[in-house]
Amino acid sequence: MTNDSGKTEFWESSFIEKQEMWGFEPSNSAILTKDFFVEKSIKNILIPGIGYGRNAQIFKDNGITVTGIEISKTAIEMAEKHYGNEMTIYHGSVTDMPFDQSRYDGIFCYALIHLLDSNERNKLIRDCYSQLSENGYMVFTAISKEAHTYGKGKFLSKDRYEIFDGVNLFFYDRASIQDEFGEAGLFEIIEITENFPFFLIKCKKSSNTI
Repeated sequence: MTNDSGKTEFWESSFIEKQEMWGFEPSNSAILTKDFFVEKSIKNILIPGIGYGRNAQIFKDNGITVTGIEISKTAIEMAEKHYGNEMTIYHGSVTDMPFDQSRYDGIFCYALIHLLDSNERNKLIRDCYSQLSENGYMVFTAISKEAHTYGKGKFLSKDRYEIFDGVNLFFYDRASIQDEFGEAGLFEIIEITENFPFFLIKCKKSSNTI
């Protein structure tokens, strides 16, 4: 998730293989977040790292306008092929946010933040928070230290490992979530299972947070 052309090519070349594994059904996290956003009457959302849209359609089906950010041109082309071009998807890295000056009622960021280094993670949280409307909500999912891959691969820094060539993961626990999201309106942490143990992290924007 950087501007480096070599890494961008890596993500794009591995994308086609991975998309077959993911399929087109929404993640458990997307389903829970959709229910939460519907309950809160959220009308428009931003999805950084939207991929090919498998987690976007469920929001659209419930009357929520979706805007995305995606680094892979291949993914954007697939999203247009399968879901049409009703969604605005900005091509670029989330590390280069913001891509517009809009404010969103909700932000959903799935399985992306743990791919970034510490500075990039903090910037992403702040950038997402700054694009929230007052009293808006942002929901992140992140891999947990309970995952069997934790501690495997090349050690990079505390709780961060290179799992295989080009894929660096930061593994969260409740303390590190509090550390990074505590000033961004953090109000709930839920444990959830996707292909690995994940956390669902909920934040709300208000005048007394960053």
